[in-house]
Amino acid sequence: MSINNNIPKVPLSQFVKHSLNILKNPLPFHHKNFSEKGNTFSLNIGINTTIYFSRDAAFAEYVLQKNQKNYIKSKIQTEDLAKYVGKGLLTSEGEHWKIQRKLIQPAFHKKQLENLLETIKLAIFTEYSRISTNDVMDIFPILNDLAFQTVVKSLFSSAANQKDIDRLQYITEAAQKMLVKELRQPYLGWWFTISGNIKKHLALTEEARQILKRIVSDRRASEVKEHDLLDMLLDAKYEDGSAMYEEQLIDEILILFTAGHETTSNALTFTFQLLALHPDWQEKIHQEIIEIKKETDDLMTIVTSSKVCQQVIEESMRLFPPVYFIDRVNVSEDRFKDMVFKPSSNLLFSVYEIHRHPDLWEQPDAFLPERFVNGSRKYSSQYFPFGAGPRKCIGNNFAMFEMIIAVSELVSKFKIHAEFDTIEITPLITLKPKNAFLRFEERIF
Repeated sequence: MSINNNIPKVPLSQFVKHSLNILKNPLPFHHKNFSEKGNTFSLNIGINTTIYFSRDAAFAEYVLQKNQKNYIKSKIQTEDLAKYVGKGLLTSEGEHWKIQRKLIQPAFHKKQLENLLETIKLAIFTEYSRISTNDVMDIFPILNDLAFQTVVKSLFSSAANQKDIDRLQYITEAAQKMLVKELRQPYLGWWFTISGNIKKHLALTEEARQILKRIVSDRRASEVKEHDLLDMLLDAKYEDGSAMYEEQLIDEILILFTAGHETTSNALTFTFQLLALHPDWQEKIHQEIIEIKKETDDLMTIVTSSKVCQQVIEESMRLFPPVYFIDRVNVSEDRFKDMVFKPSSNLLFSVYEIHRHPDLWEQPDAFLPERFVNGSRKYSSQYFPFGAGPRKCIGNNFAMFEMIIAVSELVSKFKIHAEFDTIEITPLITLKPKNAFLRFEERIF
């Protein structure tokens, strides 16, 4: 039996035929192939380049958890993204990743995050002051700034000035847009090089590194403890007692910017759009927060007690997972069910399709937060908003705490009205919202 002769194939001609539509939004093309070919298919995207797409949740669980030691991330992250953000947790592999994960993990324990909640809340309130009532506005730019400011303030407290923050945000987003072009249009790689586009964006990345080095240098020189994430990273020690060298520290900070702000702003935008379409859930969150605040004003207790709010966010991330694909490459030959994969096979799991698979979810396209009434643990084998296994997002608790505060506080202050017909998406590196027009009506208490 030849390897993988039982996996349905989508020929290169189909990829080329639909290339312009794929550039805009690959999800319909993949959905059509899943519908016609089944849960796993192979796609030829070049003469010697094949990618295996899958929406098989059991296969994803096997790769991400049960046999994770045989799988590494693809060059999309370990090389293509790494050239812009360095070798941090998101882009590193092997021993280097293990050492860094062990070093950084304590900074994201719930007890440590508790110290950051007031900072997170203040950053959220500052951005919400930009919301005007009864005007139609695209909420995404505000939430994008909110998420970036939250990461910056949690990292640096007041150490970064607004000019530096704005520049770091611009560079982070510009690098991601350039990377999308490189990935979606690999046949234009020669042009991106000779036109100077890649060189220009690498220069921007170097500018960001210099800004961050200055901030770190100022913190070290001040000898003041702010008890923020930067202090935790500076104080973190390897087993031999040494600290992170400067270049590695900057890599990790750039990764936090990249992974920590866009996914959160996307998830929040989709959540508010869904709430605008389902005002009954706005009222449930509003009543929940009223009842909780009658009993306590402790922010961590409020966050961990906001179960209805958490249900809504979890259902939002099921329908619109910010990280909508997870990639892996097998080190050694592997087999799953009747499929055999030779070494270095490129696997791409569609989280978007897994989260809407009709065999896994009742009414898969419906917004039903009540399905998470007992939490998301019961769906751990088919629900991957933060990934799964050892490479699960290190900042998942940070993101959830931030989103619970952001949602509950906005719903407490405003009623949200939809000024759109359907929720539109722009799949880039992450699943981004498009035309998220809302109108806010101030609540009368």
